[in-house]
Amino acid sequence: MLSRRNFLALTAAASASTLIATPAQAALRTHMERIIHLHNIHTGESLRTVYWHDGRYRTSALRQLNHLLRDHYSGAVHVMDPHVIDVLAALQHRVAGNKPLQIVSGYRTPQTNAMLASLSDGVAQHSLHMEGKAVDIRVEGVSVHHLGRAAKSLHAGGVGQYPASNFVHVDVGRVRYW
Repeated sequence: MLSRRNFLALTAAASASTLIATPAQAALRTHMERIIHLHNIHTGESLRTVYWHDGRYRTSALRQLNHLLRDHYSGAVHVMDPHVIDVLAALQHRVAGNKPLQIVSGYRTPQTNAMLASLSDGVAQHSLHMEGKAVDIRVEGVSVHHLGRAAKSLHAGGVGQYPASNFVHVDVGRVRYW
């Protein structure tokens, strides 16, 4: 039987656990608005936008981000998971300063992913890019090692470092590193 004291202790612990945020969430929580600055290296398009304001995501900004992060091979646009945008914003805040994050790859159609997988062992068959939950990035003047270390410190999902190709993969899947 659960005593009143144990019940209160468990309730307090459960309440406290809901206040604990991942480093990515904590890095953004102090800001009244969240701003992201991206440059797609394949299309030449850039976007600097407030995508979160007054406690919620801005639909119009998310639409613009979905377009910028589209499959650059096919032009197909997909809804990106807003949490991956949060990870990108947290990384930008930590390492990029005023520089845009350079987008190497955002959303991928299954056809694009299959084509890329046939050309490289580094492309997963069931990539989170196809779900709008992964983005490959780089930052001018920032090493892959430094950007990868910053991404890992967020504990927000997967982080892959590709120094030979000069980019870092970030996703909002389970936490894992390669």
